[in-house]
Amino acid sequence: QVQLVESGGGLVQAGGSLRLSCVASSAFFSLSVMAWYRQAPGAQRELVARINARGDTTYLDSVKGRFTISRDNAKNTVYLQMNSLQPQDTALYYCNLNHWNTGISWGQGTQVTVAS
Repeated sequence: QVQLVESGGGLVQAGGSLRLSCVASSAFFSLSVMAWYRQAPGAQRELVARINARGDTTYLDSVKGRFTISRDNAKNTVYLQMNSLQPQDTALYYCNLNHWNTGISWGQGTQVTVAS
């Protein structure tokens, strides 16, 4: 069973930055598609950013130019650098791993709160 452990969330003022980290206990990490999702209260969970094994990335339109997803395969870690944070970025952020062998796995989530 794959375990994903997120960290780096917190409270920040609008315009500030945070970096989320997610460590995966998967032997297939380097071959996995990694992603960050978020869910605000009363809203559906949405895909924020995704990175595949080749390093190709996709982003939610509202975070393009502000957020950057990256991965360090030597550390089994995926990051989400979040700059110019806005109150509407407030949500519980989840790490996601997708690999054909292990299926889809989720972390427990890390809270990001942006104060105006």
